[in-house]
Amino acid sequence: MKLQLIDVLIIAAYLVIMVVIGLILKKKASKNLDSYFLGGKSLPFYILGLSNASGMFDISGTMWMVTLAFVYGLKSLWIPWLWPVFNQIFLMIYLSIWLRRSNVLTGAEWIRTRFGYGKGANLSHTVVIMYAVVGVLGFLSYGFIGIGKFMEIFFPWEVVSQFIPLTISPEYVPHLYGIFFTTIATFYVMMGGMLSIVWTDVVQFGIMTVAGIVIGVIAMVNVSPEMLAAHTPEGWNSPFFGWTLDMDWSGLIPSVMNKIAEDQYSLFTIFVMMMLFKGIFLSMAGPAPNYDMQKILACKSPKEAALMSGSVPVILLIPRYLMIMGFAVLAIVFFSEDFRAMGDAIDFETILPRAITEFVPVGLAGLLLAGLLAAFMSTFASTVNAAPAYLVNDVYLKYINPEATAKTQIRASYLISVLVVVVSTVIGFFVVNINSVLQWIVSALYGGYIAANLLKWHWWRFNGYGYFWGMLVGILAAMIVPTIFPDTLPLYYFPLLMGVSLIGCVAGTFMTEPTEEETLIDFYIKVRPWGFWGPVAEKAIARYPQLKKNNHFRRDMFNVAIGIIWQCCLTIIPMYIVIKEGFPLFTSVLILGITTLILKKNWYDKMNKEEKEYNQLMEEIRASKSR
Repeated sequence: MKLQLIDVLIIAAYLVIMVVIGLILKKKASKNLDSYFLGGKSLPFYILGLSNASGMFDISGTMWMVTLAFVYGLKSLWIPWLWPVFNQIFLMIYLSIWLRRSNVLTGAEWIRTRFGYGKGANLSHTVVIMYAVVGVLGFLSYGFIGIGKFMEIFFPWEVVSQFIPLTISPEYVPHLYGIFFTTIATFYVMMGGMLSIVWTDVVQFGIMTVAGIVIGVIAMVNVSPEMLAAHTPEGWNSPFFGWTLDMDWSGLIPSVMNKIAEDQYSLFTIFVMMMLFKGIFLSMAGPAPNYDMQKILACKSPKEAALMSGSVPVILLIPRYLMIMGFAVLAIVFFSEDFRAMGDAIDFETILPRAITEFVPVGLAGLLLAGLLAAFMSTFASTVNAAPAYLVNDVYLKYINPEATAKTQIRASYLISVLVVVVSTVIGFFVVNINSVLQWIVSALYGGYIAANLLKWHWWRFNGYGYFWGMLVGILAAMIVPTIFPDTLPLYYFPLLMGVSLIGCVAGTFMTEPTEEETLIDFYIKVRPWGFWGPVAEKAIARYPQLKKNNHFRRDMFNVAIGIIWQCCLTIIPMYIVIKEGFPLFTSVLILGITTLILKKNWYDKMNKEEKEYNQLMEEIRASKSR
C-alpha cells in the first residue's frame, strides 16, 4: 500500500506531538525519582487507568488477537487467559490495595517491606531486579518485532530507500523501521518519565478508540451475517466448546487446520483448564515488576489503585475488540480466496495491515495507522520506563552512588533507558515471530515467577532466602526447559516450572531462619493480607488490640469469580456487535448489568467502608507509636 500525502502528514503530526509532550513535561518530571517514575503520585485513578489500558492496547498483541479471532472466532475470547487477562480482576478486588499500601517506588523496593534488610532480603532484592530486567527485555523485543513487520507494509522499502541512502537486505527492513519508532518512543519517555507516558497515552487512547469504532463500523457495513456464515466453519460464532475444538476449516481454508495443529489448542477444554489453573496462581502472585505495577504504585491511595485496575477492562475492551473483530471479519470474507491460494505460506500476522490497505479510506488510513502506532508507542514507552525504575532506584542508588543528586539520578535513567532499548533491539534480530516471544513470556518466564510471589503474600514463614532460590531456580528452569521440550506448548510444561520453583522456595525457607519478627509485624499491620499469617497476626493484635484480622478470603474469591464473568461480558459484547448477533448480545448486556450490581454491593461499597476504617486505625497506630 502506498499511503497518500494526507495519511503521511497525520502520522508525522502524531510523532511530533509525542516528542513535544515529552519536552514540555521534562522539567516537571525531573524534580526527583518519585516524579520521574510515578508522576509524584498525583494523577487521578481514571487517568492512570486510561494510560494502563493504552499500554495494553499494543500493536503486537492486537495483530496476534486478530489472528486468533480469524481462526477461532468467538472462542478466541478465552485464549488471552494465557496472560492471564483476568489478573486485572484480582488486582481490582484486593491485590492493588495490598500493593499500594506499601507506598514504595518499585517492586524491588517492596521486597524490603516484606523481608527486611538481612542477607536473604538482599538476595531476594537482587533476583527480583534481575527478573524485572529480563521481563522488560522480552516485552521490548516482542514489541520491536510487531512494529517493524506492521509498518513495512505501509512504507515499502523501495519507496523509502529513494530518500534514505542506505543499502539493506530485505529481511532487515522491519528491524530498521523498528529501530526508528523505538527511538522516538525512547526519547519522549526519557524526557518526561511517567508524566510523559500518561499524557501521551491520553492522546494515544483517544486515537485508538476512534480507530476501533471506525474498523467495527466498516466491518458491519461491508459484511452481512449470511456472508460471514458462508466463509466460517460451524461453531465459529459461538464462545462455547466441548472437549475438543471441533472447528473444521478444511473445506474453506485447509491451511488454517495446520495453524490450529501448530498452536496445539485442539484439546480445547484441557487448554482452557490449564490456562485457568496457571492464571489463578499467577494472578494471586500479584503483578510482575513491569509497567502495570508502576501504575498501581503511582496511584494516590490504595482505594484509587483498586479503582484504577478496575477501570482498565471498562476502558480497554470495547474499543479494542471492535477493532479486532472488525479486522477478523473483513479478512475472513474478503481474503479467503487469496489465503486458499497461498496454502501453507499464509503469514497470519499480516492480516491486520492487509485489512487496512483494502478497506480504510484515505485520511482515515493515516488516523488508524497513527492509532496503531500509538498502541505500540504506549506499550513500549511504559515498558521502557519500568527498567530504569529498578536499575536506578534499586541498584545505582543502593550500591553505586547513594549520594547522587536528583539531576544525576535522572541522567542515569536516560542512560539506562537507551541501554535497555539497544539490548532488546539486538535480541529482536534473533526472534522468529511475535508468538514465539509471547508464549515464552506468558508461560515459561511467568512459570518461574509464580511460586515465590504467591507465597510472599500468603505465608508468614516464607523468607528472603526462599524467595531468592524460588525465583532463581524458576528463571533458570524457564530458560532450560523449553530447550528440552522444543515442540511443546509452554503452557503445558508450566506445572513443571512452577513445581521446580516451589521446591526452591520451600527448601530455601526451611534451611534458613525466619524473617525478623518486627519486619513481619510491620508488614502485616500495613498491608493486612489474608492467608497463613496466624502467629504474626496474634502478635500484631496483642500489640494493637483494635487491629482486626483479615477474614475476607471467601468474599474476595467470590468477587473475583463475578469479576471474571463481568470482564468476559465486556469482551464479548463488541464481538457480538460486529457480527450482528442480537439475542446473545442482549443476554451478555443483561449479565453485565447483574454482575455490575453485585460488584457495586459486595466490592465497591465494602471497600469504601474498609478504607475509612483502615485509615482511622493507621492514624491511631501512628499516634500510639509517637507517644
